[in-house]
Amino acid sequence: MSQEPFVLGWEEWAAFPGLALPAIKAKIDTGAKTSALHAVAIEPFGPANKPQVRFVMHPIPDQPDLEVVCAAPAVDRREVTSSNGETELRWVIEAKVTIGERTWPIEVTLTNRENMAYRMLLGRSAILDDMVVSPTQSCAQKELSYDLYQHLPRSKPVHRPLRIAILTREPKNYSSQRLKEAAEAQGHVAEMINTARCTMAINALSPAIYYDGRRLPRYDAVIPRIGASMTNYGMAVLRQFAMTGAYILNTPDAIGASRDKLYAHQVLARAGIGMPTTAFAHSPKDTKNLIEHVGGAPLVVKLLESTQGRGVVLAETGKAAESVIDAFRGLDANFIVQDFVKEASGVDIRCFVIGGKVVAAMKREAQAGEFRSNLHRGGQASRVRISKEERSAAVKAARALGLSVAGVDMLRSDEGPKVLEVNSSPGLEGIEKSSGKDVAEMVIHQIESHVRALHRPPAKRRSSKSKAADSAASE
Repeated sequence: MSQEPFVLGWEEWAAFPGLALPAIKAKIDTGAKTSALHAVAIEPFGPANKPQVRFVMHPIPDQPDLEVVCAAPAVDRREVTSSNGETELRWVIEAKVTIGERTWPIEVTLTNRENMAYRMLLGRSAILDDMVVSPTQSCAQKELSYDLYQHLPRSKPVHRPLRIAILTREPKNYSSQRLKEAAEAQGHVAEMINTARCTMAINALSPAIYYDGRRLPRYDAVIPRIGASMTNYGMAVLRQFAMTGAYILNTPDAIGASRDKLYAHQVLARAGIGMPTTAFAHSPKDTKNLIEHVGGAPLVVKLLESTQGRGVVLAETGKAAESVIDAFRGLDANFIVQDFVKEASGVDIRCFVIGGKVVAAMKREAQAGEFRSNLHRGGQASRVRISKEERSAAVKAARALGLSVAGVDMLRSDEGPKVLEVNSSPGLEGIEKSSGKDVAEMVIHQIESHVRALHRPPAKRRSSKSKAADSAASE
């Protein structure tokens, strides 16, 4: 017994699940060989031998303010001649289309169809052998609704090729390279952007970022790997990227809060997170008070701008503490004083937090004669099992500072975990090698789950042009 043919009407509701397009009204046109999909702001990206195409789709003809950002691998670029004789060079993508109960891959060209009554045209090359077109029937298959777009931002993230910028001055270091590799392994394109070589054109209508004088394209997401010396300028560049609509993995405000050690400790204290007793004063007359506030020597003096263990000094006696504090004051340096957790014995724990979860942890142990366990200072990293209390403290610390990705350093004290610092650009080498986990891939998954397909720009857009009959200008 022969199988019943799959009937298509002269118009149908279609969906492209891989492009985050749950409902499109399509015209079925056997007179046109090539299928076409409405697209504006078409932008190729990625390597020449494996190009991707990003474009903006307005799926609802009378709602031009609703935009869906789509991306797909490009399979060709070819000339297409429309019925009125005009020839256009178009990008061609392959995507799976769903009509009724059937889903199958088709090749579709990208073109501006804002003057057409239909956002999609299904040509005969996309119609399979067991399909029949009924020219007198409208919507022979299941009807959909544009209401589906109201729920798109809250639905399961759609995996599509993303254009990701890694903001760093060290593109060849382990962390930057691993993030790039992990992004490319997931089918995305990752580009290294040197923070110091960015310039910004700040205006309300068209915020732009330039790189060595060349205007940068729009990115789906930005991974900040900003060094301490570039914090202020890097935060300004990130704000500019955010204005273009990019998802920022760690926001400028969160980075700024984590880099300001004094403010970070105040935020952590307000959140009720355990940490070493910390003291700060401006007047040189308060040296003895500072020492008393943290319970006397031994104590630790930290420059507020310190990174990777630099500018951190252990003073084992009261006299030594006074000398160090006076020396720092003589250099007009900003610093804090903390009590020394002796029972930690030069060992600290780093918890790597992504999206509110501790995904990996390592123990860092200082080399002999050193109290700082930073890997850059010769510390050794090893895998460690953390307690429920330590896990909770790490998550709370990252959340308090607003960081999506963070390295939370803590000590094991007799009173429980004490958070030392929350790093907004934690390195990946030590944590990946000690834990055996692909942390870079987890960072990319965090980005994928937060880049939204749906976009409603706040600026007032021009009104939609009047619809023209699709048959008058169909391909």
